[in-house]
Amino acid sequence: MECIGKGKARTRFEFGVKVSIATTNAAAPGGQFVLGMQSQPGNPYDGHTLAGQIEQVERITGVAVARAYVDRGYRGHGVEAEGRRIFISRQKRGITPTIRRELRRRTAIEPVIGHMKTDGHLGRNFLLGFDGDAINAILAGAGHNLRLLRRWLIRLLCAIFTWLSAARPSPDLRLPNYHIA
Repeated sequence: MECIGKGKARTRFEFGVKVSIATTNAAAPGGQFVLGMQSQPGNPYDGHTLAGQIEQVERITGVAVARAYVDRGYRGHGVEAEGRRIFISRQKRGITPTIRRELRRRTAIEPVIGHMKTDGHLGRNFLLGFDGDAINAILAGAGHNLRLLRRWLIRLLCAIFTWLSAARPSPDLRLPNYHIA
């Protein structure tokens, strides 16, 4: 845990460790999956952490990152490689309508961070040292993904049970009226 200077008038400092989070950008019906999380001890500049985060996402998913959408803190990153483009919020050059729409989706990570802070205990860490910070960050991301999968599985089971109950008629307790002659 370090003292991080925020540079704001109301809260000038906060205590904690910076965490880098990478999620999917597509608007998935199940929610945004966390692809990679890293704790960044020592309060590094955001632009210097981007290369490590992209490397982690590529290592975990096995897919090369084609486009990354980041906030203005990542200016001057220098990680654009062959076939990879980095788009910074409020960027004007080289923006097509598709990229503009995807860049607006960048703000959708804020609720994910909020849910991980409250539901996933990312806001409070009880583990010791830099290794404890890294373990807490990774487990918070894994827990977020497991909560999304659990919610999807519950919806699937409810849909299956609804379909089964509608497909099978309820038993009729009235007995047929047979006339024996």
